[in-house]
Amino acid sequence: MTHTTTSAFILLLLVLDPFGTLPVFMSVMRSVAPERRAWVALRESLVAFGVLLAFMFGGDVFLRATHLSERSLEVAGGVILLLVAIKVIFSSGQRLFDSDASSTAPRREPLIFPIAIPLLAGPSAMATVLLLASRQPEQMWSWVMALSAAMAVCAVVLLLSERLYRWLGDSVVNALEKLMGLVLTAIAVEMILAGLKRYFGAGA
Repeated sequence: MTHTTTSAFILLLLVLDPFGTLPVFMSVMRSVAPERRAWVALRESLVAFGVLLAFMFGGDVFLRATHLSERSLEVAGGVILLLVAIKVIFSSGQRLFDSDASSTAPRREPLIFPIAIPLLAGPSAMATVLLLASRQPEQMWSWVMALSAAMAVCAVVLLLSERLYRWLGDSVVNALEKLMGLVLTAIAVEMILAGLKRYFGAGA
């Protein structure tokens, strides 16, 4: 399964799921002073970008060190994306860290966890950038551009989270998340089929 810069951007945007992160992000950010929220959103987006960039450039070294093939990575990445997509589509609306907002425990500014990792740079995103880099290493700078654009969109969504949630409403945000999950399901199945085709084709 080959990708272009545009298709990689769309794939990464679906995996990062900026609209799906809104409820969790807003819940976590309630413990942060209003004047600090924009900086925290930008900082966590940069941290997530750095982590994913490291996985992208270290992908080939990782595969050689672990003796993994591109075919197995493609199938594994597709399975992870499929599980994430199913969770997005059939989620009941309960969000991780929602209980933190109502907790009486002392609150502090989030650093890396849970916004940068795993909310943005989660296992599915790491597997996706690793797969892109290993399958088409000659287009590395295209993948960097796609990742940069996708992370920029995520950063803007996080920076405008309160306004977006107020403008769109809970029902529209949930509908957008379900739509992303549906498209991501098709991409995940395509990745699994492509990996299996490459595996059985090589073995023939």
